[in-house]
Amino acid sequence: MKKVFFIADTHFGHKEIINFENRPFKNTEEMNEILIQNWNKTVSEKDVIFLLGDFAFGEKEEIQQYISALNGYKILIMGNHDRVYPQSWWAGAGFQEVIQYPVIYKEWFMLSHEPLYINKNMPYANIFGHVHGNPLYTDVSRQSFCVSAERTGYIPLEFEEITEKMQNAINPEVEK
Repeated sequence: MKKVFFIADTHFGHKEIINFENRPFKNTEEMNEILIQNWNKTVSEKDVIFLLGDFAFGEKEEIQQYISALNGYKILIMGNHDRVYPQSWWAGAGFQEVIQYPVIYKEWFMLSHEPLYINKNMPYANIFGHVHGNPLYTDVSRQSFCVSAERTGYIPLEFEEITEKMQNAINPEVEK
């Protein structure tokens, strides 16, 4: 049975992200290797995975190697760092689908790189990345979920796990 997964901010090949975000890797080679291992242990070839932006840094051939090493039907929702190349470039590099703007998934979930404004009166929830470990953003609420790699243990998360965590999130209105 096909499953759906999410992750953001993998930053393959980006040396500085290790220092910027205190990632637990000694160098980019180790980071890339562990990200690929975690991805492929979790995602099968028949699964779908949404990469919510900031996939990789490097030349096309290098980025193509990262993409081809990863399992699944890969959909990129472009992030701020991905915009150094046009949408068609990413499709040519190996993503099965490349989307430039946020999309609505399953009639309820807005998928985006950067967090979108959501309030309790809106009929949507947002799955996003971009904020990495920034403590100003919560990991999960009833209407939002951050899938930045730092927050997922550098492992793609299954959609069912995300929705379960969102349903079980504490509603701040009720807790007051």
